[in-house]
Amino acid sequence: MSSSTTTIVKPSADAVLNFKIDAPKGEAPKDLHVIPTFTDKYAEREWAKNHMAAAFRTFARLGWADGASGHISLRDPVDPKLFWINPYAMHFALIKPSDLILVDHEGKPQQQTTRKVNAAGFIIHSSIHKARPDLNAVCHMHSPYGRAWSTFGREIEMLNQDSCMFYNDISVYKGFGGIVFAPEEGKNIADAMGPTKRNIILQNHGLLTAGQTVDEAAAFFIALERACEAQLLADAAAANGIPKNIVGHEEAEYTKKCSGSPACMFMQFAPEYDLTVELSNGALPSILG
Repeated sequence: MSSSTTTIVKPSADAVLNFKIDAPKGEAPKDLHVIPTFTDKYAEREWAKNHMAAAFRTFARLGWADGASGHISLRDPVDPKLFWINPYAMHFALIKPSDLILVDHEGKPQQQTTRKVNAAGFIIHSSIHKARPDLNAVCHMHSPYGRAWSTFGREIEMLNQDSCMFYNDISVYKGFGGIVFAPEEGKNIADAMGPTKRNIILQNHGLLTAGQTVDEAAAFFIALERACEAQLLADAAAANGIPKNIVGHEEAEYTKKCSGSPACMFMQFAPEYDLTVELSNGALPSILG
């Protein structure tokens, strides 16, 4: 059938679509995703810790457990001056909600524990939580493609639809000074993120992503690792004379609004969460409903 005879049928108001797509020209369609909210902060704490443990197990399944390196942190919903972080040198695939450690910004545990916390991870995450009250979760791993791309100290290019999740939402920290044992190094990383961006490439180090929920931060990390892989592959092809086509400003901005919002990223992690719960033999209760 030729395009001249094709009829486009608009969906009804009660269509089972994740976006309301009849937006005015030039505007992004309305995002119909919903992030769960809680009136009981203790219930929110347990829900968020379940998702945090699932994120660790997901990262392990994806091959990003790397010895004692890597951390996820979560601002405590009950007392936002505190945050949860993983135990030092515990394999991501084994982490349960009960293993997570609640600390203050001096590194003091708020509940009894026999485990330690990675000092470098603590400094990075504490600095970001203090600098960015809009961010509740932070992920940092030494994933292979992120590590490789970080050596260039450059942002990723808008090579494809998925790269556009990071349009105007990623920065680079070029001041690598070794393992982060100095508080000022953590502050420098937080400063490099700036007041609005949620993702950063740490030169000669790896990737760090953040969000309002653990799910958002984890989904950004998965997407950024894969974007780095795509960048390396595209650059390898370009080195052989194949030109790259970069997504334009308007298209990238529109795609970011449609695919990189907190609610979109929350849902982007939902399939990984459900699979992780299934593979954990019920060790993590499914709360997505």
